[in-house]
Amino acid sequence: MIEILNPTELPRARDAGALVADILQTMKSRSTAGTNLMDIDRWTRAMIIDAGAESCYVDYAPSFGRGPFGHYICTSVNDAVLHGRPHDYTLADGDLLSLDLAVSKGGVVADSAISFVVGGSRPAESVAMIGATERALSAGIAAAGPGARIGDISHAIGSVLSEAGYPISTEFGGHGVGSTMHQDPHVPNTGRPGRGYKLRPGLLLALEPWVMADTAELVTDPDGWTLRSATGCRTAHSEHTIAITDDGAEILTLPK
Repeated sequence: MIEILNPTELPRARDAGALVADILQTMKSRSTAGTNLMDIDRWTRAMIIDAGAESCYVDYAPSFGRGPFGHYICTSVNDAVLHGRPHDYTLADGDLLSLDLAVSKGGVVADSAISFVVGGSRPAESVAMIGATERALSAGIAAAGPGARIGDISHAIGSVLSEAGYPISTEFGGHGVGSTMHQDPHVPNTGRPGRGYKLRPGLLLALEPWVMADTAELVTDPDGWTLRSATGCRTAHSEHTIAITDDGAEILTLPK
């Protein structure tokens, strides 16, 4: 299903996006060496409830997961890149942490992810990989607008990631959002320009470039959810929800 919002619904999308951005930045500031992933999940739950919003994750049970996710935020550490299920792990200085959050507020979903290094360490490989996903995300957003096609976004993202030297997996990618979290169209992280669905004002898209340092192969943890690099290399993930407008693309999950 491809859902197109009408202009009166856009303010609700902005509210949802602002909440997601605020929670992610709050969790980033609290994610220091010594922080437990279960604390991040607990803090996220409290902020969602206090805002009168709903989690898109806690009861989520798609075909690619094993049962309901059961938590409020994805916490992927080091070689984990997607769908990291919070567990009893204490963050250490130098860990690469990716936080992914989707929330519904006012009947509209926003979805975003950030990656960062915990503590004062700045491993060059981690910093470079995070930067590549952020540049790819910016390129994808710049390619989005009314009349553009999904392939234009995918090509822009993939070009940045390829030029940075990272293998690209198309197993998971961006997607439409609206009244539910995962909708059509699918937005691969590489593709051919001029192909695919033509973008229309009112369309919400979650764009999410992610990479693993030296492989495109994923393995699944025994928890049935957490996806890791097959080689144990580090990973990074960046994501924003955007709204296609008459003038281009508006980023809904941009931090204040």
